[in-house]
Amino acid sequence: MPRPSEVYLFNSHELPRRAGEMKEYSIDITVPELVGIDVIAVLAGEDVHLELRLESVTEGVLVSADLSAIADGECMRCLEPIELDIDRRIQELYRYEPQKAHTKAERKRARQEADDLDDDDDLMMEGDIINLEIPIRDAIVLDLPINPLCASDCPGLCAGCGVRWSALAPEHVHEVIDPRWAGLGAVHGLDQDGEPNGNLSQM
Repeated sequence: MPRPSEVYLFNSHELPRRAGEMKEYSIDITVPELVGIDVIAVLAGEDVHLELRLESVTEGVLVSADLSAIADGECMRCLEPIELDIDRRIQELYRYEPQKAHTKAERKRARQEADDLDDDDDLMMEGDIINLEIPIRDAIVLDLPINPLCASDCPGLCAGCGVRWSALAPEHVHEVIDPRWAGLGAVHGLDQDGEPNGNLSQM
């Protein structure tokens, strides 16, 4: 069984390392772990679809992809399950691994390139292998709402009974008695909702 991160590895060995060369692929990645945030995410075992294009450039491989997936979560107001279609565009440059330096000048140039990579925080290839995990996770998370809703005008839940307002009659209401009058209600045999409690005090 592959390790979780291995499912994101793509072998680009078919792509010649000549600037201007291009290959296109259509792939599905079954995510081994939840990808998203606590309230909504692409769940483990679900597929992320990629229309992938690889282009050889001087510095490495330019990866472009149209990503699509379905995230599952719950509405923050009424707690109903919801699904969200995710459609994002990915574009990242994966730099070739630095060539092994043999001369003093080559070692100096390699150090300068390494410093540039640290500053740019670019993604690196490992041989022919491209690790798509970071751009996929970033694309999904950036497309997810922090407060997902089943509808922009979702009325939420009734604070009195916890039932969704959309499932209740328009005249639904709970009588609220000021707690300062609760003792008086008990004297008259009423519960906290103003209904008879069967304990009418004998006068």
